[in-house]
Amino acid sequence: MGANVETAVSFLATHGRLVDRRRLQFIRGEGTSESVWAALRAYRNVDGGYGWGLEPDLRAPESQPVGAMHALEIMADPGMTSASEVNHVLELCVWLQSHTLPDGGLPFALPVLDPSGTAPFWASANPDMSSLQMTAQVVAQLHLIGRNHPTVASHPWLARASNYCFDVLGADTFVPSAYELLFALRMLDAATGQDPRAENLIDRLALHLPRNGIVSVDGGAAGEALYLLDLSPRPDNTSRRLFDKDAVAADLARLTSEQRPDGGWSVNIDVHSPAAALEWRSYATVQALTILQLHGV
Repeated sequence: MGANVETAVSFLATHGRLVDRRRLQFIRGEGTSESVWAALRAYRNVDGGYGWGLEPDLRAPESQPVGAMHALEIMADPGMTSASEVNHVLELCVWLQSHTLPDGGLPFALPVLDPSGTAPFWASANPDMSSLQMTAQVVAQLHLIGRNHPTVASHPWLARASNYCFDVLGADTFVPSAYELLFALRMLDAATGQDPRAENLIDRLALHLPRNGIVSVDGGAAGEALYLLDLSPRPDNTSRRLFDKDAVAADLARLTSEQRPDGGWSVNIDVHSPAAALEWRSYATVQALTILQLHGV
């Protein structure tokens, strides 16, 4: 039996952010991209970046790299970004360019002026050190959007940041953390077909992946782990060749079974405010339904 979509919609109606409600409506073919863009604009700043808690555990209003990532993740939904909306993506690329470090990478976070409700790892991040995890997250979404929009694919920031990621991933001494592995794999999947370096690096990352796709998160919440469908959420991902079909089927069953009685999904991470707890569940519910829909479950 698949997910109960109607109870999921009810969960979002009761607890969800407007941007997640609009996004689910659009993904289900019942809403318009304009309604999603209208909700997303509430998180946009005049500098072209995104903040205001679009990342649930970073509540501050100022623009942040992770705000850019979440905005681009929404923009990358199939059919979301039309030719008339590409300028928003390009303006965000300009913002990213202005906050990129000399080696081509993004910092994990910029200074947080008011850390209220914000996770310590955001508030204490070094703004002068590049983060593979953050850069790869952003690069992945831009490569996805760039598949349909040449002006995004050819933007100089994307080439520069991609080179930073490829250089780090190609180093003989590179050993990824769990989340570096997650976002590096997503970046390489998105870049496959656009950059010839991507497929070889996917095979190199296979050395760090168990066949069942379950990766424990050192230093995370009790029992925190990443699963196959976190690492490779789309059935057409090149990285799917790294996993057994039985493992994919088992993880689809796991994801389906994790729908809670109230209709939503939960997250196995530490959260840092009551608002973030519900917002993460809202986000996770949209992610779960999107993945299940892609697999016809």
